[in-house]
Amino acid sequence: MSERRTLKFYQADVFTAQPFGGNPVAVFPDAQGLTDDQLQQIAREMNLSETVFVFPPSDPAAVVRLRIFTPTQEIPFAGHPVVGTFYVLARLGMLATPEPVTRVVQECNIGLFPVELHARDGQVTRVVMTQPEPQFLGTVEGTEDLYKVASALGLSKHVISDTKWPIEVVSTGLPVMIVPVRTLTGVRSIRPDASAIMDVCDRFGANGMMVFTTVTVEPSATVHARMFAPSIGILEDPATGSASGALGAYLVQNGVVDVGPMTELLIEQGYEMERPSNILVRVESDDDAIQSVKVGGQVVMVVEGTLRY
Repeated sequence: MSERRTLKFYQADVFTAQPFGGNPVAVFPDAQGLTDDQLQQIAREMNLSETVFVFPPSDPAAVVRLRIFTPTQEIPFAGHPVVGTFYVLARLGMLATPEPVTRVVQECNIGLFPVELHARDGQVTRVVMTQPEPQFLGTVEGTEDLYKVASALGLSKHVISDTKWPIEVVSTGLPVMIVPVRTLTGVRSIRPDASAIMDVCDRFGANGMMVFTTVTVEPSATVHARMFAPSIGILEDPATGSASGALGAYLVQNGVVDVGPMTELLIEQGYEMERPSNILVRVESDDDAIQSVKVGGQVVMVVEGTLRY
């Protein structure tokens, strides 16, 4: 019988300052030597929305290369896994974080992107990632398609159409269908039909549905959101960085919020899952064109463990 190997891992809750809030991510800081099959098996065993494996970069401009897995597949890009991983690496002393801000570059499967680590009194207080330039990939038109979107969420089509804002597929790394809803009650009453959501998203080339309303639980929040992504193995996600970047771009592009050269938004998510999350989004604009989208938040470490396999 061959000797079993061990791997250190850490679990952090992302987009929250409180344990058991936000979105958990598992981070394996040294994944060298693992095969693709082993990476997928480990992610399935961790059974979180995402597990991150850290490798040396293939590009010298980056400090690390990240590979991100859901329980069912590898994905090219995500938000909360990046934010959580850089917090963990800083906590472990694998990254120097001189105050007040450290800027580094991460490598993932779709390229190189900046990450900022904000620190005070020797502690990382916030991690902020720059996302790919937003792409607006089309709107959902017509009564029949509106009905299919509403039906997949268990909603009346009028709570969507009454907002006067479009259902639109937007990507800042992963395409997501943004669905506006008129009331907080409407968003909270959603009963997702996983099969129907997958069918609609597949038809429009989206990875999931990000539903939002401008009526919020917390007065400081800009919008209240829920994210459904059954096609990548996540029926509902408590805090979604990639989709929050897309939602921020949507809110600015469609004039849902007051827009300036720097538009700062706070997205609350996860309340229906009893994992309250606060996601900071900054959208920089110039001459009515979005120049950059940044997504960040707080992180808290909750688990340190050893995997034996």
